[in-house]
Amino acid sequence: MTERSRVLAQPVLLVMAAVACGEPAPGSLEQLVTGELEVVDLTYAIAANTPYWPSPAGNPFRHDTLAKHESGRPSMAAYRTSEHYGTHLDAPVHFADGQPSVDQLNAGDLFGPAVVLDVSAQSDANPDYVLTREDVLAWESQHGPIPRRAIVLLRTGWGARWADSLAYRNRDSAGVMHFPGFGEDAARFLVAERDIRGIGIDNLSVDAGAANGFPAHLVVNGAGRFHLENVANLDQLPPTGVYLIVAPIKIAGGSGGQVRLFAVLPE
Repeated sequence: MTERSRVLAQPVLLVMAAVACGEPAPGSLEQLVTGELEVVDLTYAIAANTPYWPSPAGNPFRHDTLAKHESGRPSMAAYRTSEHYGTHLDAPVHFADGQPSVDQLNAGDLFGPAVVLDVSAQSDANPDYVLTREDVLAWESQHGPIPRRAIVLLRTGWGARWADSLAYRNRDSAGVMHFPGFGEDAARFLVAERDIRGIGIDNLSVDAGAANGFPAHLVVNGAGRFHLENVANLDQLPPTGVYLIVAPIKIAGGSGGQVRLFAVLPE
């Protein structure tokens, strides 16, 4: 796990993000100007042992050394992987023809406020747990309405399993995976009633592993919004006051891609 760290954030970047969102970035103006803000890296390093969506083709990741730094030569390597491997973004076109690919996403939509809904206790009791509309309303009764154009992150506690691919997939004898996700009614409510930018989760899919099809994918991508999957370190974020910076690889026509994801925290 990447530990919480204090880093120097780019003030100009955060100002641009705040303008794009129509609201201020977290922290005081002085903190913004000096560039000292608390930032949490929500990204897993990709490697050959990264948990991935099961496929007959097997692990899609390869990382081959081309040269090492010797006698003044530069070190370099080549890698190959799926667009949907590791911490990644699903572009709207992933499940909706005619919607934007990853390179067509509006840059202003990749910065914004985020909220964290925690269903880790429910997921411990039931690995097939799905977030419901009632769960969202219950969260709002405690923390206030989800801001318009927010990114909604769902903490299921699955990040604790990241180092163990078998436990992370949690497949039964029939090959069905069992992990939590967004329910269709919650996804529809968040899109239609809260006008979110996107959703994210700390496991393989925004849909539960045992879901019938991909209902949350279809609802959210169909509305032109994105998903974030395999998000790290959600246990380090508060429920509100988070500001997210989403930086996906820009693949022409891509249905998604690896993403570097940062959360700027309130003081």
